[in-house]
Formats: sequence, structure tokens, C-alpha cells
Amino acid sequence: MKVRKTVKRYCPFCKKHTEQKVSQSKKKGRNAAHPQSRGSTIRVRKRGLRRGAGNLGRYSKPPKPKMSGKKMSKKTDLRYTCKECSKTLTQRIGFRAKKLELV
Repeated sequence: MKVRKTVKRYCPFCKKHTEQKVSQSKKKGRNAAHPQSRGSTIRVRKRGLRRGAGNLGRYSKPPKPKMSGKKMSKKTDLRYTCKECSKTLTQRIGFRAKKLELV
């Protein structure tokens, strides 16, 4: 997939639309980004994003079929650097692409 090197998008620091330079970096998981925050998993569970271990009161239901195999592509991790204030923002939700090319 081809992505432009500069994009005009909203900068929350300048509070206006500015030209921003696009760069790609390696996606890090929560354990790699914050290796010492043991409590972060507990806080995520309390927010309800990850349900955690246990069958959560569903004793009588048969097990669901599990997805097998590896995913074919990683999610993108694009960084946008504002040309006016030179602050960097990450994209909120990545998309899956086998190959990403900055044009």
C-alpha cells in the first residue's frame, strides 16, 4: 500500500490543520512500550477491554472453535510530525498491510 510522505491533517497542539510529515516505526506491544508497569494489565481489565482468565460464569457451554494459524500482516504504526510545531503524533488505529511504501 502506498502512503504519502506529507499529509495535511489536524494538529491538536497548533489547533489547526497543518502539513505533517509521515514516518513509519515498528509497532510495539504494551509490554515492550512499558515493561515495568505490571499494574497496567489489571487496569486494562478493570476498564473492560480485556476480559482476562476464567470462564466468567459460563460453565455449561461447550468450547468455541479457536482460530488457528498466524496473521499474515502486522498493523501499521505511522507517526505524524507537524511542520510548524514539530510535535509528533501517532495514528490511533493501525490498518493491516503486508507492505507499506511512503511515496
